[in-house]
Amino acid sequence: MQILFMSVLKLPLLFTGDRGDKRLDTLFDSGANLSCINPSHLPDLGTAIGLGRIRRVATASDSHFIEISQRILLDFYIEDVLLSDEFLVVPNLSEEVIIGAATMQKWRIKLDFEHDAVHVDPKVAKMQLKKSEAALTAQGY
Repeated sequence: MQILFMSVLKLPLLFTGDRGDKRLDTLFDSGANLSCINPSHLPDLGTAIGLGRIRRVATASDSHFIEISQRILLDFYIEDVLLSDEFLVVPNLSEEVIIGAATMQKWRIKLDFEHDAVHVDPKVAKMQLKKSEAALTAQGY
């Protein structure tokens, strides 16, 4: 028998795609490897693209798999810091969005269960701010 420990926290976040913005209840789940989104939100956010190969992903239920054929690149904001990642489009996903461990590690996202909050490493936030300032300067602002 294998015992898995996972940490979850749910917060509303603003997501941005090529079609618009939408605030979605986002589950931060350290037990999920990849980030994913419910396909019902794609019309408001953006255009999904096909995966090179269909992925069969295991679920919490033994011997049950979901076939995933699309992904979407989305921006999202935590503490006013702009972040982005690829989200798998998962049919019948029970949550609006799930941020998985790979995204949390990539952006050094920390879960604060004592305060029901999510934080971005200050070094990452500072780096993103510098990139934004450089982009505005390049555009003449």
